[in-house]
Amino acid sequence: MKKLLTLLIGLVLGIAGSYYYLTSNENLEFMAQQPKGLISPEEIKTLDQAYNSRHTIISDSLIKTPDNRSSWYSIEEIESYIAYAKQQADTMGYTLDGLRLYAGAYSDTKEGPGLMTMFFVPTGSKKVSEGAILPTLQSGGNDLQGADGLNKGSGGEPPSANYPQ
Repeated sequence: MKKLLTLLIGLVLGIAGSYYYLTSNENLEFMAQQPKGLISPEEIKTLDQAYNSRHTIISDSLIKTPDNRSSWYSIEEIESYIAYAKQQADTMGYTLDGLRLYAGAYSDTKEGPGLMTMFFVPTGSKKVSEGAILPTLQSGGNDLQGADGLNKGSGGEPPSANYPQ
């Protein structure tokens, strides 16, 4: 009986200690800042290097000039766009649930070939009535057709520069 009581006290103290540790401000802030899908700097370099052969084919054989490898947006631009996209989605009867990043290219002009760009498109799902009895089966993540995207980020310096810049 004495061993069981000691075990239970140890279990309670262990749970209490774990709870205290996991709910401390530092740990909560750290855990809240880590989004899904994070990759390490090594993984970034691996992905960037793996794209080199494709980039070379596009630049050398299709447009005959170094093409963009990246697009830069300020935090203010992205935050402002997210607020705008939420409001536009709401007006269209959708709930914004994300942003999709597309690779695109500008049209060729007399001055030269159209270079690559990256642009954001809002995604979401149709709003359902709050009084609905049956849950919606939509998974979200569909492009909001008719909604404005975000483009015109700054290219790398030089445009064809690899990671890191």
